[in-house]
Amino acid sequence: MFDLIIKGGTLTTGETTDIGIKGNRIAAVDDLSTANAGQVIDATGDLVSPPFVDPHFHMDATLSYGLPRINASGTLLEGIGLWGELKQIITQDDVVTRALAYCDWAASMGLLAIRSHVDTCDDRLLGVEALLDVRDEVKDYIDLQLVAFPQDGFYRDPTARTNTLRALDMGVDVVGGIPHFERRMQDGAASVTELCEIAANRGLQVDMHCDETDDPMSRHIETLAFETQRLGLQGRVAGSHLTSMHSMDNYYVSKLLPLMAEAEISAIPNPLINIVLQGRHDTYPKRRGLTRVKEMQALGINVGWGQDCVLDPWYSLGTADMLDVAFMGLHVAQMTSPEDMRRCFDMVTVNNAKTMGLQEYGLHVGAQASLVVLDAGDPVEALRLRANRLFVIAKGKLISQTPRADAALDIPGRAASVRRRHGPAIT
Repeated sequence: MFDLIIKGGTLTTGETTDIGIKGNRIAAVDDLSTANAGQVIDATGDLVSPPFVDPHFHMDATLSYGLPRINASGTLLEGIGLWGELKQIITQDDVVTRALAYCDWAASMGLLAIRSHVDTCDDRLLGVEALLDVRDEVKDYIDLQLVAFPQDGFYRDPTARTNTLRALDMGVDVVGGIPHFERRMQDGAASVTELCEIAANRGLQVDMHCDETDDPMSRHIETLAFETQRLGLQGRVAGSHLTSMHSMDNYYVSKLLPLMAEAEISAIPNPLINIVLQGRHDTYPKRRGLTRVKEMQALGINVGWGQDCVLDPWYSLGTADMLDVAFMGLHVAQMTSPEDMRRCFDMVTVNNAKTMGLQEYGLHVGAQASLVVLDAGDPVEALRLRANRLFVIAKGKLISQTPRADAALDIPGRAASVRRRHGPAIT
């Protein structure tokens, strides 16, 4: 007897199977045609995937667009300045309200694991306290990791170092940084060293905003790779953005990427935001700032797409939909072969779960019973259509349900009709 059975779904591997859930665990992945359950979901013809995962977000700023003004230039630096203004007027309740609204939105999209950076350059640590409350509030349906992020520079801001340590003492999960925003390149490199030492001493992961700039001489990822190996942090470190690599000399990159691979560093490009914020000072040709995704993957580096921002000082759009993120990423990275597009789906699911260190993730017996049923036949179709999330199950419970695209048509033999209407499968 199962609590819930998802019948006849198609996995991302192409296998068709049933999934049985007991409590908050997957108890069976097999033919369950003779089994009983308290609830049965018919997923025949639909894609069943582990939940979407976002390894890079700023939940303390989300849904604040227009407060106290908009980012007129559209640049990263004006966004940072605008966030500094916003920090002076927001309240802890405001941060909690916006973050909870975003989490509900994300959950409806099948996004059930999020890593959010939280600004520690505020002596009140208002955002830290707010998101710690949110983490507890949403724990039954979203796994929320928090990164202690000294937004204004670990050394550049006079109290950032003290406040970052305070945030970690309060229970923030991951050590962050922003070395390219320090006053000098040397200060940036020193901040990487100290922050990695803090993580090593505390047994924590590292996720560094690294080289989010058009400057090809911003090379803090090299220091991050070195410190990762020196301190034995392999597999626990991520470099976010890495946009300067877009402009770097090819010979230098041919040295850099093997260093990252040796250090087992994960990379988190954020395509929606990177192509909007970077290259703002260019005329033509205009750089778009996305890092070297396919080249990293060719060396075995774990790469996953991040959302970064939704309706905040840096980005005026966004829907909490990781399929939108992957859809933009595959265009900008020119990953349009069937194999590449399937890889892009992995980049918002299994790859990001690896970056976050999610130990109970996946669709196997014993895994946490979190999954999403999509109105699509395979991962490529899911990306092409940004398919409806028909059912979202979080830790064994159905939390969201959306009508399929053809619900109003009431066509007999719906699964076959949907496939025909949406076009042929890509093989």
